[in-house]
Amino acid sequence: MSMQSTLNRALFDQVMVPNYNPAAVIPVRGQGSRVWDQEGREFIDFAGGIAVNCLGHCHPALVGALKDQGEKLWHLSNVMTNEPALQLAKTLTDSTFAERVYFANSGAEANEAALKLARRWALENGGEQKDQIIAFTKAFHGRTFFTVTVGGQPAYSDGFGPKPQGVDHIDFNDLAALEAVISDRTCAVMMEPIQGEGGIIPATQEFMEGVRALCDKHNALLIFDEVQTGVGRTGNLYAYQHYGVAPDILTTAKALGGGFPIAAMLTTAKIAESLKVGTHGSTYGGNPLACAVANAVLGVVNTPDVLEGVTVKHRKFLDGLNAINDKYQVFSEVRGQGLLIGAVLNDDFAGRARDFLVASADEGLMCLVAGANVVRFTPSLVISDEEIELGLARFEKAVAKVKLG
Repeated sequence: MSMQSTLNRALFDQVMVPNYNPAAVIPVRGQGSRVWDQEGREFIDFAGGIAVNCLGHCHPALVGALKDQGEKLWHLSNVMTNEPALQLAKTLTDSTFAERVYFANSGAEANEAALKLARRWALENGGEQKDQIIAFTKAFHGRTFFTVTVGGQPAYSDGFGPKPQGVDHIDFNDLAALEAVISDRTCAVMMEPIQGEGGIIPATQEFMEGVRALCDKHNALLIFDEVQTGVGRTGNLYAYQHYGVAPDILTTAKALGGGFPIAAMLTTAKIAESLKVGTHGSTYGGNPLACAVANAVLGVVNTPDVLEGVTVKHRKFLDGLNAINDKYQVFSEVRGQGLLIGAVLNDDFAGRARDFLVASADEGLMCLVAGANVVRFTPSLVISDEEIELGLARFEKAVAKVKLG
């Protein structure tokens, strides 16, 4: 019996904690926007590891960076700094509103750092009573106990005992609701420029500008969670640039490492002062291996070619999905920005997003869901036109299957 055949889906249930329920398919190899499983079946990847593999699989620039750095230095601890980390911090500050960077390993960790910084800053700049954090229903900010409490999906934070206090939730894109809740006791407002897990819901321009103005009025920090929207996903390096509204703190992860774990929290020099020596830390944050890969990612993504290409590919996806919908009438709308796209199911198919995902996998296409009513697409930013067309053809077959039962 080959080793491969024993490493199967059944083994998962014997050795893994049951918090995931993965598909039976086990991918073993990827190239660009294609993936092959144990049986040699080919899939087109419209999922990108949930907006992580921004340059697809095994991109030569990333493989090269990993191999080069892998023969130099992997880890040092933050008792010392290192060249890849300094380069990455410089690139991020040169390319954004930010002046200071803190490195971590995941979006949740970057958000945890952002929330801790906001609370510490408010304590020093407004006193103990300035502790309110305002976030939005359906928001997702990670799975640590603090970030999951700030996230607007109670099902993820219920059942673990008393939650961190001082967190209020209001509806997204509802400026009047924010105005009613915000005050001088507000420490920070945290939001995704486009709600991801919540259903690919972009903030309106008016809402973005209104939130910024209310934060300024009440001396509260505005935190943008750009874990999913960042690193070229929307056609700008960060989505806030599309709105022309800068936050005080921004978090980035997922695509930043193109598949290698790394995250960063970006902020201004003034606000950063509140994270004095010893107030926060991370064992692996800013390690040379992750930073070298992230430098390679930005070297490719943060170019006019790739960023403008995202907008062109967005159009191609929209046209393709709308053409499929003209035929089969399953979506009420297709929304999103760049290559963060949500196809919203109409009333006839409400709650059945997972059926489309499963049918797609049967046709050799990897896609995602965002809640029960939205099919989500977050492919590589450099996916070829040919792969887009092939993937959409497979998706059309899946849609036909679900439609015709």
